[in-house]
Formats: sequence, structure tokens, C-alpha cells
Amino acid sequence: MNVKTQTAPVDTVESEMSEETSGDSWWGFTKFVLKLVTAVLIFRICVFSPFSIPSESMLPRLMNGDYLLAAKWSYGFSGNSLPFELGLPEGRILASQPERGDLVIFKHPIDNTDYIKRVIALPGDRISVLGGQLVLNGEFVPREQIEDFDIPVSINTSCAWGSDEVTNDAGEQVCRYRQFKETLPGGRSYSVLDFGLTQGDSFEEVTVPEGHMFVMGDNRDNSRDSRFEAMSGDAVGLVPQDKLVGEAFVIIWSTDGGSEWLKPWTWFSSARGSRIGTVL
Repeated sequence: MNVKTQTAPVDTVESEMSEETSGDSWWGFTKFVLKLVTAVLIFRICVFSPFSIPSESMLPRLMNGDYLLAAKWSYGFSGNSLPFELGLPEGRILASQPERGDLVIFKHPIDNTDYIKRVIALPGDRISVLGGQLVLNGEFVPREQIEDFDIPVSINTSCAWGSDEVTNDAGEQVCRYRQFKETLPGGRSYSVLDFGLTQGDSFEEVTVPEGHMFVMGDNRDNSRDSRFEAMSGDAVGLVPQDKLVGEAFVIIWSTDGGSEWLKPWTWFSSARGSRIGTVL
């Protein structure tokens, strides 16, 4: 007895296999994208987050045009740690307090924009400013004048009224500022700039309340910080620690502002190479 069997045309079998392979490929790609997005979100929320420096309030440590990563785990996590301003309940998870001298990124107490300043005083500290010098818990914070600070003139750097525009030994046009070394209790030191006596150089003593911090810019006469009442788009006042986002960690890129998108070579010629990779 002869048994006849029917076989599908070769092109039909190949078409079905192609459709299955295509479906598996798309599902595999979708899973890869989902895993990648999840990993990026975890990294963004829990590990590091990028920030840029848009002003000169933190000279000489940070320059306009610096791009840095902030460590998100340093002070705990809150709604301020999330991207896109997604909400969480009030307060911080795994909260810890910053130390005096830390460079912290936080949300403005009123308009919730990102700011970066240096922590000077913590809850219970008494802080004032006399003649431009910090007084912490009744003691002057030691300050000594050191070598002048020079920064090359560029699109991102114009000489403020407290500086002198001069030509340095290398023939570059630079902004030259008076520079001082400040040393907080515990030995933490950093450099600050001083233009001379200004409104912010006199500040009556306040006691930092619980859960807050007193912050200042290193460019003392060009910073709207805790010495001034908090206002949207302006000074920050005493900052609630629940507004903390992270601690400045490392500079990943820095530019003098001379790059143009349509001229790729300028992306590198305008880079401040000596600053890239600087741990803060």
C-alpha cells in the first residue's frame, strides 16, 4: 500500500521560521532595553547622578562649565534623589548628616532647583560673619591669605568686579583674585575668594536649627547662600537636610565654553583637560 505524504512548500517553512526568529529577536531586544533602562535608573537614583556648574559662585574649586558626578548614597535617599522630580514620602531613607566642609548638592527650599554649596555649620552650631571672617561657636575660623588665584578669560569666565584682568607669565589673559585658605574645626581646609568688604561680610549670629545646615559658596562675594533669606531663583537661607541630593564626587568633563556642535574638533580644544577626573 502506498502512503502519500504532503509536505509544506520549502518557502512556506522558511517563512514560518523567519517569523519565529524575528519574534524572538524583537522580544530579546525589548528585554535588553528594559534591563538597560532599569540599570540606568538604579544607577541614577542610588549611585551617581550628573550635574553641571552654571555659575562662578564656587570658584576656585568649581568652575562654570564643569560637569560632575554626585554620590547619591552619602546622605540617604528621598524624593529629591529621584529623577524627573518623582515624589516620595517626606524625609530620607538611610539618612546621615553631612560633615562641615562637604560640597553638597541640594534642592532650593522654595523653587526646588539644584544648588551646590559648601556645608559650614550643622544643627546646634552658632555661626556669624564679622568683617568677612567666619565665627563658628564663638571662635574665628582660621583664615590665611595664600597665592592669588588665576583663571583664564573665556566664554564661561568673565572677570568679576573683584578681580584684575592681567596677562600671566604664559601670555594668557587671566582673571586674578585674592585667595584665602580656611580651616574648619577638625582640620578640613579649602580655598575661598574674597573681593573685599561687601554686604555678605557682616552676618549676625544664628543657631542652626535641628535638621538644617548653613551653606556658603567658596566665592564669598559672588554667592547667594545661607547668609541671605531664601527667595525663589536667588538665595537659599538655612537649608533643610531633607533637601539633600548628594555629595559632589568627581569632575567628569570641563569646558571653557568655546565648543560648537557643528565643529566637533572644538569639543576637545575647549576642554579643560587638567580638571577632568578631579576628585572633589
